[in-house]
Amino acid sequence: MKHVKLPSIRPSIFPSSQNQRPLIQPNQPFPPPNDYISSPTAVSLSAALQHYINSIFPSHGQKIHAHILKIGFKPNTNVSIKLLILHLKSCCLRYARQIFDEMPQPTLSAHNYMISGYLKNGKIEELLNLVSRLTFSYEKPDGFTFSMILKATGCASGGNFALPYCLEKVVHAQILRSNIEPDDVLYTALVDSYVKNGKVGYARRVFDMMLEKNVICSTSLISGYMSQGRVEDAEDIFRRTFEKDVVVFNAMIEGYSKSVETARRSLEVYIDMQRLNFRPTLSTFASVIGACSVLAAYEIGQQVESQLVKLDFINDIKMGSALIDMYSKCGRIEDGRRVFDHMPEKNIFSWTSMIDGHGKNGNPMEALELFNRMTIEHHVKPNYVTFLSAMSACGHAGLVAKGWTLFESMERDYMLKPRMEHYACMVDLLGRAGSLQEAWDFVMGMPEKPGSDVWAALLSSCQLHGDVEMASIAANEIFKLKSDSRPGAYVALSNALAAAGKWDSVSEVRQLMKVRGVSKDTGCSWVGADGGPCGFLTRKRCNQIQEGR
Repeated sequence: MKHVKLPSIRPSIFPSSQNQRPLIQPNQPFPPPNDYISSPTAVSLSAALQHYINSIFPSHGQKIHAHILKIGFKPNTNVSIKLLILHLKSCCLRYARQIFDEMPQPTLSAHNYMISGYLKNGKIEELLNLVSRLTFSYEKPDGFTFSMILKATGCASGGNFALPYCLEKVVHAQILRSNIEPDDVLYTALVDSYVKNGKVGYARRVFDMMLEKNVICSTSLISGYMSQGRVEDAEDIFRRTFEKDVVVFNAMIEGYSKSVETARRSLEVYIDMQRLNFRPTLSTFASVIGACSVLAAYEIGQQVESQLVKLDFINDIKMGSALIDMYSKCGRIEDGRRVFDHMPEKNIFSWTSMIDGHGKNGNPMEALELFNRMTIEHHVKPNYVTFLSAMSACGHAGLVAKGWTLFESMERDYMLKPRMEHYACMVDLLGRAGSLQEAWDFVMGMPEKPGSDVWAALLSSCQLHGDVEMASIAANEIFKLKSDSRPGAYVALSNALAAAGKWDSVSEVRQLMKVRGVSKDTGCSWVGADGGPCGFLTRKRCNQIQEGR
């Protein structure tokens, strides 16, 4: 196949800000060349434009465009492309697109610059429309074009814009059909696109085709495997990555930190990377603190906090929020509050972590007091999670009226439409207080169809207060929605019937579980041990979490 050299320009030449800058910044001097004014030729205009493109204030060069329009000069392709680059560097997509549309026959280079500009500013729909226009022109996409499209598939996944079905596979097929020789940039874009769209198997096949595996591809593939729970495959890629960097270590640490079975290995990799003289980053610390949360290892968390102090990362707002969350989950709410009180700056995540921590550690009044301080004194706007934490605190404290006030203020005061979890929380709040009929009326009055969490909250309340009839209705609604994925609903209904002495009905529920193949996971209690968390099962010996299990 013919080797096609990819353009050397990359989207990093464009500023990341999406804000439109004014054409000319006030009170800032213009650098020289003024030959384009006295003798406006294509050469002088091109040189002047290039001067501003390379400067730290490219927007100052937009006066050249104004001069071109004023004198009626018709720019050639070279001048047009440099005007396009100038506007893109000045974050003026509208002007750049205007230049592009005025070109009689936009070149492939012009298409690539415009596509890159759309990608940098997150305009995925406009990017794909321009690619579609390119395919119908006399120009054909090259490797750089395809790499931009692949990056766009990763940016748009999970967003509001619906991508064409399996776009990354379509692009891959087009690359194979064309005369383009894939290079590291294209291979990396392919692997990353497949991973971000959940097609790790395809990503691995592309990875195995690469003659030289780079660390960027390895990192992307490791993240993909870890997200799917394929830890051994991720470890295989990590071992085969000879030129490791801090990012690939971070990928392993983050992947391990997600579950109790592997969280201890997250700490081991964290230690190994420092032995190899890799300095931990904020991302490293965020994952390590997450591992401490999973393991309930607050002693290790305290050591990590000390290292944050030594490296002068302790004042980072993300680190503060992560430490608060970790200490709260470990039951060390005093340590969490200490971190919170010493934070020089707090954001909504810091406040939410502290409110949630107080609520879950038996301090509902402190949680609600913090919520009031946040909204009244500091004028911080709560988000969905903040409201959920505050409402949950009301449930633990039995403050029904306060819970209603919070629920009603979501949409009234903050334009936040309550989600299903907020309705479930309100049902739980009313049920805990014994207001089962009010909880039932609330469910029946919901503007949307109640989800399984709402019915589960009602079922739990019915079991607590012995309302078998309402419990049966709630359980049947759960069975209709998720007949095999909510074994707790069967158990709760069975327990409610048993408490009422209806043993025939209990037998029927248990028989139904057998018919539907529903089984409840064995309960387990965790105790901290020298070698890690130790799980105790009924009538079984301690099962210590060890590496590889």
